[in-house]
Amino acid sequence: MPGATEDFPWGETVAKVNKKVFVFLGVDDGSCPMGLTVKLRDEAAHAHALTTPGAEPAGYGLGKAGWVQIPLEVKGAPGAELIRDWVEESCRTVATRELVAELDAR
Repeated sequence: MPGATEDFPWGETVAKVNKKVFVFLGVDDGSCPMGLTVKLRDEAAHAHALTTPGAEPAGYGLGKAGWVQIPLEVKGAPGAELIRDWVEESCRTVATRELVAELDAR
């Protein structure tokens, strides 16, 4: 994603744009199942993400703002293309207009 950086707050791997998290990727110490958490404002995408087995609104009140926690090591987990779409949508929610325009130009 244009302008994206990797960071490690709270011991978790995240991707940020404009210093704002757009995807939580979890921890890599094996203590938690592999998954990701994205912010999906589009109602259809949000509802679709929640149909993934084991998916749920994110904790710490983030679910109220559209964040969805999606496990990736379950039968019926979304494929790479759908995950890419959700990560891109999540990025768009925090990116500047200039970065969104750069995404659109791809």
